[in-house]
Amino acid sequence: MTDPLLPVDAYLVESLPEIWFGAVLFALGMYVVLDGFDFGIGMLYVTRTDEHERETFLSAFGPVWDANEVWLVAFGTMLLAAFPRVYSRLLADNYLLAIGFVLALVFRGLGPELREQRDDEQWKRYADYAFVGGSVFAPLLFGMLAGRWLFGGATLPVVLTGFGLVSVSVVTGAAFLAAKTDPGLASELRTYGIGATLAYLGGVVVLLGTVVLTDAGDAADTVLSLPVAAVVALSVAVGLSGSVLARRGQYQAWLASALALPTLLTILVAIPLYPTIYPPTELLVREAVVSPLALNLVTVLGFPVLLLVLWYFKFLYGVFSGPIEDEGYGG
Repeated sequence: MTDPLLPVDAYLVESLPEIWFGAVLFALGMYVVLDGFDFGIGMLYVTRTDEHERETFLSAFGPVWDANEVWLVAFGTMLLAAFPRVYSRLLADNYLLAIGFVLALVFRGLGPELREQRDDEQWKRYADYAFVGGSVFAPLLFGMLAGRWLFGGATLPVVLTGFGLVSVSVVTGAAFLAAKTDPGLASELRTYGIGATLAYLGGVVVLLGTVVLTDAGDAADTVLSLPVAAVVALSVAVGLSGSVLARRGQYQAWLASALALPTLLTILVAIPLYPTIYPPTELLVREAVVSPLALNLVTVLGFPVLLLVLWYFKFLYGVFSGPIEDEGYGG
């Protein structure tokens, strides 16, 4: 009798559940980084009164924002494929937050699209309300969803996690715009970015202090661990150095450091989730993962798709890597 093409009772590699845990968090991090600066652009949009500058903001994210949301789909699909029990519990326990987040995404997306349909000031104003409101509430609710994943029903840490994602999105949005617009506008945007950086770093310290004092989600010991301390210290160093780069007008370097902040935030989320991938129920990674045969199958089918998506994003951002050409939204 020949051996099956895929093992039935063993993983292709012993650490495959941990590899998929890392892949799920990687997709989450890519979404927070890439759609984060879209949200930041939407929030900074409210600071503009000049129509030309508003069109410039919309042109900045128009070619890529649809693609950036692919990582949200990838995160949900990978979580469902590898850890269906976590997926079901996360949505079942937080369905109001999830629905609110989806509605915010809808309004964020509809605003710029509807704005172009009529040359009417009141119409454009309502479309702008939808765009800005969706850009604020989407990261707030998504951050709160992540907070509920980590800390369960502890209200204050959950809210602080939401505000942390809002503030870091402003940082990345300001840095992205500064790297792609004229120096005059960039110098104004860096003020918002530096302020948001300080708010984010301060918020992280307050959040972790709150978790230690209240032991929210039984995470106090984890927060006091060396890995968390190292990530927080690195976040502070990156944030402060990014602010210095922004003041010096080195906007490309600032963008790189700004995008590192949500990356480090994702690592902060990942540390308490391993090996207990769903802390509210103390569900472990190896308890929540699907059977070896199923995981082997989704590995063989899924990872080539992930590599293709990564290549596509490299190509996409290569095409749109230059400064903004003001041709209107989606131009």
